[in-house]
Amino acid sequence: PSATVPRLQNDSWGKQYSHALFKAMSHMLCIGYGQQAPEGMTDVWLTMLSMIVGATCYAMFIGHATALIQSLDSSRRQYQEKYKQVEQYMSFHKLPGDTRQRIHEYYEHRYQGKMFDEENILGELSEPLKEEIINFNCRNLVANMPLFANADPNFVTAMLTKLRFEVFQPGDFIIREGTVGKKMYFIQHGVVSVLTKGNKETKLSDGSYFGEICLLTRGRRTASVRADTYCRLYSLSVDNFNEVLEEYPMMRRAFETVAMDRLDRIGEE
Repeated sequence: PSATVPRLQNDSWGKQYSHALFKAMSHMLCIGYGQQAPEGMTDVWLTMLSMIVGATCYAMFIGHATALIQSLDSSRRQYQEKYKQVEQYMSFHKLPGDTRQRIHEYYEHRYQGKMFDEENILGELSEPLKEEIINFNCRNLVANMPLFANADPNFVTAMLTKLRFEVFQPGDFIIREGTVGKKMYFIQHGVVSVLTKGNKETKLSDGSYFGEICLLTRGRRTASVRADTYCRLYSLSVDNFNEVLEEYPMMRRAFETVAMDRLDRIGEE
């Protein structure tokens, strides 16, 4: 050993243990003790105390820095964590490659790299704030849809608060003819084809709605609807549909007028 390190063979167990502990902590905490090693017992214990304080401060700095970085974009981190679970799920079930690609594209278009617990966030707000946010988020839908543009604002708000956002990929059948209808849809963005028995296609795009006929008649779907592009839609369940229209019976007549016109067109084919 160098001259700065005392010979410990004949020293008391207290000195031997103190120096051994000091050397162990120096290596374990990776904190140096300067150019001059401590010699006396006071120096040894003070240096170990300073190393503990230094390690604690270093750990706190790393912890706070990590938390700060994660909090800068917590929604993106939440999305990445969620998608890792999706990838593991697909791998566990050995899904084919084309299905995995469609799932990946769905997540990209549905969440666009960020994920929020929107239902929980809106649930914590007061009703006026919740309605204000929903009206703002759906402003393009309202502006493009004549049904909403000419309707009572209270009816529009009642409808919007019950809508559920959905995304469909090109080729998806949103509605299949002959099935029991439990939803209607409003198109925020995208193009869909309405397919009738006569193999005639009718295109619907931004600002249109479909699927209301069987909600009014309580029957089965009279046509199929296929997504031609990526479609961002808002769906309305049959229970919510009837609940809103009970309060606004005049709007039920507006839906019925359009539904009768569409049924006439189907009947002519």
